[in-house]
Amino acid sequence: MSDISLTASMRSNLLSLQNTQSLMDTTQERLSTGKKVNSALDNPSSFYTAQSLTNRASDLSSLLDSMGQGIQTIKAADEAITSITEFVQQAKAIANQARDEADKSSVTSTGEIPATNTGSATLKIGDKDMTVTLTSVTNVDTLVTAINNAINTGGLNASYEAVKDGTGVKIQIKDGADVEAASVSFEGAGIKISGTLEDNRASYVDRYNDILTQIDQLAKDAGYKGVNLLGGTDQSLTVVFNEDRSSSLTIKGVDGSASGLGLTPETDWSTNAGIDAALTKIDSAISTLRSMSSEFGNNYSVVQTREEFTENLINVLEEGSDKLTLADMNEESANMLALQTRQQLAINSLSLASQAAQSVLKLF
Repeated sequence: MSDISLTASMRSNLLSLQNTQSLMDTTQERLSTGKKVNSALDNPSSFYTAQSLTNRASDLSSLLDSMGQGIQTIKAADEAITSITEFVQQAKAIANQARDEADKSSVTSTGEIPATNTGSATLKIGDKDMTVTLTSVTNVDTLVTAINNAINTGGLNASYEAVKDGTGVKIQIKDGADVEAASVSFEGAGIKISGTLEDNRASYVDRYNDILTQIDQLAKDAGYKGVNLLGGTDQSLTVVFNEDRSSSLTIKGVDGSASGLGLTPETDWSTNAGIDAALTKIDSAISTLRSMSSEFGNNYSVVQTREEFTENLINVLEEGSDKLTLADMNEESANMLALQTRQQLAINSLSLASQAAQSVLKLF
């Protein structure tokens, strides 16, 4: 078999076709992947730099989820503090009502009214001593009149009145709410006032203690994914901000229970001093809750700011990586069209060169 002989023109056209095909393969890969750097062979510097940027962006993306969960944990604690504050305000209202009720319902007497029905007796209503003149008292009706005269003289006529209650006397609040009356009765020719009016504070104590129970239960329910920042000082939340964990924020837990706020169950509100002591504790608890809310609010702002920064940084890293590796699709499409035209021209040129060689051979 004889060797195939190629002219210089044919060799040139074949080399041009090979180069064009190689360029077309490269361009086709860029069009299919969207990248101008697909491996270290394409551009080692750009490839490894882009890979480093992409890896860091991926690491930060995983931390971004952790930051988001940290924000939710803080929000859960802050929402609980808001609700606990409402409970404490309710407790304060109950204590104030109890104190007001005590002023209106505490009625005591100094003892017996003499049988001669002369002189006077003292009734204590609220914080005021009422002097009841007994000169004209001969029966229940005149005793009611005498007590009301004392109430009016003492300036309590807008709040109290004495009314006839069978054979005795009842002191009641003007709006119609009864105050349990002291035993006021006739014994022989004399009038006897004995005992102490029972105040209505016991029910307020029970309601107050019920609120404290609700505070304890709410504080226990303030956790998020196993972390309860109101569960005590042994609880904490650490939010990591960078991939090597050198930047972070640790949020310490607090005791959001009633006892942690300095509120303890009450047993005796029979005196204003007892209620005033409870009100002092309540005001201190409100101040503590405000401090807790402020601290959690500051931590929330820090984590939220770092979350936003991390999101922006991830975008910057990914954008930098893309600029090193992504191909310009418009440019690559234009290159492909030019290479296809170049390929077609080379094929046509090779065909013409082959025909010219055949024509020369026909001359022999």
